[in-house]
Amino acid sequence: MAAYEAFADVYDALMDDVDYDAWADYYVELLARQGVAPRTLCDCACGTGSLSVRFAGRGIRVTGVDLSGEMLARAQEKARNFGVQAMFVRQDMQNLTLPRPVDALVCGCDGVNYLTDNAQVAAFFQRAHAAIRPGGALAFDISTPYKLEKVLGNGFFGEERDDVAYLWSNCFDPKKRAVTMDLTFFVRQEGELYRRFTEVHTQRAHEPQQLMKLLEENGFTDVRVFGERTFEPPKPDAQRVHIAATRE
Repeated sequence: MAAYEAFADVYDALMDDVDYDAWADYYVELLARQGVAPRTLCDCACGTGSLSVRFAGRGIRVTGVDLSGEMLARAQEKARNFGVQAMFVRQDMQNLTLPRPVDALVCGCDGVNYLTDNAQVAAFFQRAHAAIRPGGALAFDISTPYKLEKVLGNGFFGEERDDVAYLWSNCFDPKKRAVTMDLTFFVRQEGELYRRFTEVHTQRAHEPQQLMKLLEENGFTDVRVFGERTFEPPKPDAQRVHIAATRE
């Protein structure tokens, strides 16, 4: 099964420990440090819209973009539940096309890790550059090479909850600098019945320095790298870094 199809049904339940309010606040401040107070914003690889609705709640006009129609359906429902307006569009981030430029583009929660080679990353940066107005900014985060190799690596994880359980097996390929994640889910139906489904996800261990180089090659300036939800340089064992850049 392709990534983020049936997974959309349980994604939010399994991400209930994430402080999306703090994450959205951080991105607003990060953009401010790039000189941008966005009135319009594209949330790329938006998933179920957890960041999108929080940006919209701050009065920003938001367009959420994702490759998964199933995740976007949850995002639309979430926007209604939050009482905010946001537009959600199914697109591949490598072919991002917006009707008009936005003040800022954000790509949170590993979206760039799913681009598995430099050509795919460059394609995204090119389309992001075209989608952002001059003087606007791009901000995104990645799981670091340290996390993908040393923390996830070849590990095996699992969790059982009242309504869902999962088994998660990883395989890190040092030549490709990528981790393949095989996930098996068991979702409770009526009574004692469970629905089983599987998904395979692959993430690339991108080096921040290489991403900075690609950003500059594709028209971005003032590129900055920070540790997770800080404004300090990342530590060697950082598991997530944020990168921001200005669109010339």
